[in-house]
Amino acid sequence: MATTNPIKNRIKELKSEYDQLRQGKESLLKIIDESELSESVFNSNAIENSTLTLKETERILLNLEVSRNVSVREVFEAKNLARVMEYIRTKAMATELTKEMILTLHKMLITNINDAIAGRFRAAGEYVRVGTHIAPAPEQVEKMVKGLLLEYSSGQDYYFVDRIAKFHLGFETIHPFYDGNGRIGRVAMNYQLTRLGFPVIILRDKEKDIYYKSFGEYSDAKNTKTMEKIITLALVESLHKRTAYLRGETIILLSEYAKTRKQSIHTLINSARRQTIPAFREKGVWKTGADYKK
Repeated sequence: MATTNPIKNRIKELKSEYDQLRQGKESLLKIIDESELSESVFNSNAIENSTLTLKETERILLNLEVSRNVSVREVFEAKNLARVMEYIRTKAMATELTKEMILTLHKMLITNINDAIAGRFRAAGEYVRVGTHIAPAPEQVEKMVKGLLLEYSSGQDYYFVDRIAKFHLGFETIHPFYDGNGRIGRVAMNYQLTRLGFPVIILRDKEKDIYYKSFGEYSDAKNTKTMEKIITLALVESLHKRTAYLRGETIILLSEYAKTRKQSIHTLINSARRQTIPAFREKGVWKTGADYKK
C-alpha cells in the first residue's frame, strides 16, 4: 500500500506552515516536547502493559513519590524511556539510525531492568513470540536488522510515511531483542521523523487495538496500509498542535469550542479523530486553537 496524493499534499502544506512558523521559536518547540514527555512515556509503556497511570508517570519523572507501591522495574521503565526520548531529540539530527545506535538506545532503555540483555540482540537460545507470531531465530536477527536498515536508507524514492511504516512493521516482526522491542521500535519511528524535520508523534494506548491489528495485516499479507494511517494521523495531530502554539493562539478545550460555536461535540470529536479539523490531545483531552473557524 502507499499513502495517497491528497494526504501527501496535506502533510506537505502543514509541514510548510510548521517550517515557516518555527523560525526563531526553537525554545517554544522544546517546551512543547518537554511537556509531552510524560504522556509519550506513559502511552508507550502502557502499550506494553505497564500498570502506571499518567499521573504516576509524571510524578516518577519529577522524582516525586507516588501514592501506591509500584515495582522498581516500572519506575526504571519510565525513567529510562524518558531518558531515551530526550536523548534522540538532539542525537537524531547528528547521525543516521544505525545498528549501533539501536543497540545504544536499547542499553539505555533496559539498564537496571535486565542488564544481562541490555544493549544486545537476542543470543542463541533466546526465542520470543508475540501472540501467535514466532520471531525469527536469534542467529538471523543481526543480518535481518542490517537488511531492514539498508532497505530504509535506500528507499528514498518512496514516501517517507510508507518507509517508516514498513520499517516499524519489519522491526517488530524481527523482534530483535529479548525485551523492549515495542518501545525501541516506537523510539526509532520518532528518530526517523526527527531526522526528516518533523515533530515527534505519540501512539496512544487507547488505540492499541488498531496498532496491533496492523501487525496482523503485515504478517498475513504484507499490508502496510493501517500502519501508514496510524502514523499519518499521529503526525497531522502533532503538526496541528505545534502550529497552533507557534501562531500564538489561545488553546481551549474542544468541548468549550463546541459550546461557544453551538456545534455538536460528538461530531467535532469524530472529526478530530480523523484529523479533518486542527484539533489535538493533551493528556488525552481534545483541544484546539480558539481562532479556528469551521
